[in-house]
Order: sequence, then C-alpha cells, then structure tokens
Amino acid sequence: MDDTRIHRSLWTVTTPPRDFPALNADLSVDVAIIGGGVAGLTTALLLKRAGKRVAVLEMHRILSGQTGQTTAHLTELLDTPYSSLRQDFGEKGARLAAMSSRVALEQIATLVETLQLDCGFQRVPGFRYAETARELESLERELPAARDAGLIASVVRTAPLPFPVKGAMRVEDQALFHPRQYLLGLADRIPGDGSHLFEGTRVTDIHDGRPCRVVTDRGTVNATAVVEATHSPLNRVSLQTRLYPYRTYAVAGPLEGPLEPGLYYDSQDPYHYSRTQVVDGRAYLVVGGEDHKVGAEEDTDRRYAALADYTLRRFPVRQLTHRWSGQVIEPVDGLPFIGRNGSSRHVYVATGFSGTGMTFGTLAGMLLTDLILGNESPFAALYSHSRKKPLAGVKDFIQENADVAFRFVADRLARPEGRHLSDVAPGEAKVLEVEGQKVAVYREPDGTAHAVSPVCTHLGCHVHWNGAERSWDCPCHGARYSPTGKVLNGPAMKDLPSRKLPE
Repeated sequence: MDDTRIHRSLWTVTTPPRDFPALNADLSVDVAIIGGGVAGLTTALLLKRAGKRVAVLEMHRILSGQTGQTTAHLTELLDTPYSSLRQDFGEKGARLAAMSSRVALEQIATLVETLQLDCGFQRVPGFRYAETARELESLERELPAARDAGLIASVVRTAPLPFPVKGAMRVEDQALFHPRQYLLGLADRIPGDGSHLFEGTRVTDIHDGRPCRVVTDRGTVNATAVVEATHSPLNRVSLQTRLYPYRTYAVAGPLEGPLEPGLYYDSQDPYHYSRTQVVDGRAYLVVGGEDHKVGAEEDTDRRYAALADYTLRRFPVRQLTHRWSGQVIEPVDGLPFIGRNGSSRHVYVATGFSGTGMTFGTLAGMLLTDLILGNESPFAALYSHSRKKPLAGVKDFIQENADVAFRFVADRLARPEGRHLSDVAPGEAKVLEVEGQKVAVYREPDGTAHAVSPVCTHLGCHVHWNGAERSWDCPCHGARYSPTGKVLNGPAMKDLPSRKLPE
C-alpha cells in the first residue's frame, strides 16, 4: 500500500481542491444551509436556481466530511430490503421509497447533462449476489417485493464476477460517478447573485424564529429557513434516539484484469459492496464494508486488513493505493428523516441515509427545496420526522438505546488504563486517571502529549480511541474528535476541553 495515500479517499486524491472563504461578517439570506456535503450542496443549488439567496456554512472544507468518504453507489438497492419496507410501510410506502430513489438518480443525471459535468457518470447494472444456496433463496424471496416496488429486477444464475456465485438479483439502470468531481461542479455554481459558500465556519448555535439565527464562530447568519445537512443533526436529542452511528471502511486500487462496470453487493452480514470507476483513464475497483458501531473497535487497522484480504483474494487487483473510512447513520426503521425538524417551524433536517448517501442526499436536496418553497411532494410524509410506525424498528430502537445507556454508565465505572503519562507509549492513546479525574491522552510518535476531557460534549458519554483514524470517537451518538479534542463529526458542537498533566 502506498503510505502517502493512506486514509485519503480515491475521490479526494484525484480531484484538485477548491478554496472558498470563511464568513467574515454578519449576513442575511433566505436560507442558511449547514454542511457542505451532497445534501447541503444539492439543496443550495436547487434553491438558488429557484431564486432564493442561500449561504452554505461548512465547518471544515466542503466535501471533506462523510460525502468525501463515500463509495458512491447510485442505486435503488437500499440497505433495507423492499420486503421489509413493504411490511413496515405498506406497499405504497415501498413503492414511494423506490420511486424517490429513482427520482434522485435521474436528478443527478439531469444535472450532469445540463451543467456539462465531467464526472464519469455511467449507467450500469447492479448485482446483489449469493454465494450459498441459503443466500440465493433469500434473494428469490426479495425479488417480488423489489419488482412490486418498481425496480427492473430479475434473478440470474450468473454475474460478471471473477469468482463463482449461486446467482444474483440483477437490477437495471443503476449508475456510478466520481462524486467529488460532480459535487464540485455544483459548488462552483452556488456563490454569486446574493448566495454564498463559506468554509472554515463552525456553527455554534441555531435559533428558530422570524428570522432564524445561525450563530457561528465568525458571525451570525439571519435566514427565513435553516437546513441542517450535517449527516448527524446538531444536538437534537429526541431524533438522536432514532439514529445509530456506524463506521464503515473502504479500499481502492487499479484493476489489473477485466471486470464489467457495475455495482456489486454480496449477501454476507455485514455485507461488502464493490464498484468500478474510471479515473484519469484508469479503471479502479472500490470495495467497502467491515462496518461496526462507532467507538466499539479500537484496533480499526484490523478492519482495513480484513477488507484488503477480501479484495485481493477475489478481484483482479494487485495493489491497494487508497484506503479510508466513513460514518454511516442508520435510522430506526430503515428510511431517512428528511423534513421539518421536530417542533421547529423553520428548521429542516436531513439525516439517516444508511449506506446510500449519494442517492438519499440528493433526494434530501430535492425534498427540502419543495418544502421550503411550499411545493407539494409525494415523498414528504414517508420521510417526515413525525411519521408514526410503532412496529418498524422497535427491536433495534430498544437494543441501540440500551447500548447507549450501558455505555453512559459503564465507561464511567471502567478502570483507567494508567495513572501516569509514562503509561502511554509514543503513538498510543489511553484514558488515564490523573489527580482523581479521567483524562484522555494521546502521545505523538515524537512523544508530544495531548490531554483532553474524555466526556463527549454532546450528551456526556465517554469517548474511545480509534487507532487507525487517530480520533476520539463517542460510542453513543457518533461524535468524533481529533487527538487535540477538535470536533471532526457532529452531533457535538463543542470541542473536548483540554486538560493539564502533572509536570
């Protein structure tokens, strides 16, 4: 593996960066959009084209968050089977889920064509394949539900893979693209005519009202409406109980043999997902998987090792040149929450995209634009925060929130991993007990120590060290911090306070 590219996605490495300014004064616009990923940029562009003045506020750099860590499958094959969606949301709900995914995919295709975006967009088939007889039986049971929902699907006995399979569910007219090239094309068209795109601008508070006020570390933005397109909503406790954060991993390398362009998903649990992409004239394979709950795995390097072994054994790839990880937010009942945020009147949210963030992020931009403009949408009720589905996801809701309660207590009672800085070797991190208080300590390879509070600033759970990503991760709701305590991922809005170590 080329060490210079470790933990940088294929998309980031192969696309030149853009520079956008930070907010430098108070500002008034029609819509303030928090987050510079696929949902935020799509919402901003569509609203601007509808005549609204928008301001996008990104804490870091645009597309540096979860959108930059995607594997970028454009598909109607959702993480939740259509048979489950039909059972939980009815036949109409399952059809609407499929229809909305198709509408989002076609919106991307339309923007690629009308804006003439050079992003490698290509229509391809998708394959959910089975390697055992039992897996094939499951696909055959899923087929009628997928077809009834509107997918052009069939069960085939072969798939264009370099290893044998028992069969596959083939779905026509899916797509792939280079997500960063596509989204930078959107971003370039947002500034101007009263609209803005700001980087390096952290939101510290949101006030619903007339107007709404979005307070940042660089000024206040007043707006008629606010969109939280932050992957995980900022400090929304009620919604957080219905969202579960997972880490997911990806590797990529150039193809050294033939592989038909397409989207490929195995039927393992958790499953792996693979896809092709031509970048700068060279065909690459991207493989993702090895998911786990945030904060539940310290030795995350072994997840990369397992994914690398899976890829090199099965596909015509000799060298992996890129590896990266991202965060997946799983909703309680299998569908995202897109719409007005709880009891808010003018604040909207888009979250819970599971493993299909490019599709659902685009849908979020379309649906939120309709809601803000006062247009009717056939999808509004299905994705509403207030939808009532008492049976869907009850088991997961109880289990996941029981895990949160357990972590909240157990981490406080856990024994410290040491009591002195000397207990932390260079390149390692541990939670120490220093003068009666727990302190999260990371030592750089040169011995420099960084000490912060281990208490997540979101709701008070204790963070765990993520060795491969060099981050402090909260296992309760997925907030992540740098070794020095800076917020990397919400829902936390404040950094971990620094702590002093004895001389």
